[in-house]
Amino acid sequence: MATTSVNELGRRAKAAGRVMATASSATKDTALRLAADLLEQRSSDILAANAADVTAAEGATPTQIDRLRLTESRVSSMADGLRQVATLPDPVGEVVDGSVRPNGLRVQRVRVPLGVVGIIYENRPNVTSDAAGLCLKAGNATMLRGSSSALRSNVAIVACLREAAHKAGLPEDAVLLVEDPRRETAVEFMRLEGVIDCLIPRGGASLIATIRAEATVPFVIDGDGNCHVYVDAAADLDMAVSIVVNAKTQRPGVCNAAESLLVHRSVADAFLPRAALALDGVELVGDERARGIVPGMAPAGDDDFATEFLDLKLAVAVVDGLDGAIDHIARFGSGHTEAIVTTDIRAAERFCREVDAAAVVVNASTRFIDGSELGLGAEIGISTQKLHARGPMGLRELTCAKYVVNGDGQVRG
Repeated sequence: MATTSVNELGRRAKAAGRVMATASSATKDTALRLAADLLEQRSSDILAANAADVTAAEGATPTQIDRLRLTESRVSSMADGLRQVATLPDPVGEVVDGSVRPNGLRVQRVRVPLGVVGIIYENRPNVTSDAAGLCLKAGNATMLRGSSSALRSNVAIVACLREAAHKAGLPEDAVLLVEDPRRETAVEFMRLEGVIDCLIPRGGASLIATIRAEATVPFVIDGDGNCHVYVDAAADLDMAVSIVVNAKTQRPGVCNAAESLLVHRSVADAFLPRAALALDGVELVGDERARGIVPGMAPAGDDDFATEFLDLKLAVAVVDGLDGAIDHIARFGSGHTEAIVTTDIRAAERFCREVDAAAVVVNASTRFIDGSELGLGAEIGISTQKLHARGPMGLRELTCAKYVVNGDGQVRG
């Protein structure tokens, strides 16, 4: 069956975006709640479509299958995410700041929607619901371009979102799916100048590289999550074991899972054997000092420390102190999330101050760097760049500020 061209979808998204910019909070919230209800009511249809996608995913790794697979619980979580977004304050119209100039001009900066947000992503059909829901609440139209591996799932989910928008009195085209799976179409999508106001990629290194090479529209990089946990000399070792196990194994195929463990040399002998035992089922690779303490550990090189495994694999290094941990993170980290386990307040403060990452965590798992866990609702991504957004991207990051200036006849001399 023929698919609608990207240019035609862009034209429709642009028109829908103008309507969405003026939609009331009540109307947007009604659409989100209706969409949540429809996801649950049509859960069996969505799961059947997803099962077909999973069956067709020949050669996919276990991690890729985990990202692709939906369950009743995951569909329910998608619906709950939409309902949570509906309860959040609407950022549109919020006055960011203001002042009165000496000449009497009243100056304000007011939040407004971005317009049309493009999302290009791989495998994870839950992103379809999460991203569209946040964009809708922030008054944007959304163009979604998922991977071919999740096409059936995405079509079923988008149908619910579009029907909900229509029932609430919003344009169906507030949510649009690019169904053509060809790479040429993806590149065309990245080059919709004058249509896409912000492009957000969610995927691996190859997708990010393509965005950097091909995109001509503004984009925000949702980059790799080469996250570290550093166990300091002053760490509570029981706490450290619990945090490391959770950060690595709770869901290893996501960007906020830990990929490297750094341990202060003064506690390495006591900690690493306990950690290795607790990390049963995790492949450990380490530097020379780590292997001297846990002999069964395979050797790790620079490539290992620079890799986002997205799997039950962890690179381990023993460092001489906080300086060594910070230097290691600066060399190998991706700027996503870095954690320290310590009871030393000064070490924690210095780690937070000197580590250059979108998020730093003290005495907790890296897995908490997630929009819903931080109270943002279902996040649209985690930005590892510094403009215009950094860290988990919620509603406010899907708006920008407009200057509104009011006068009473002033003219410039």
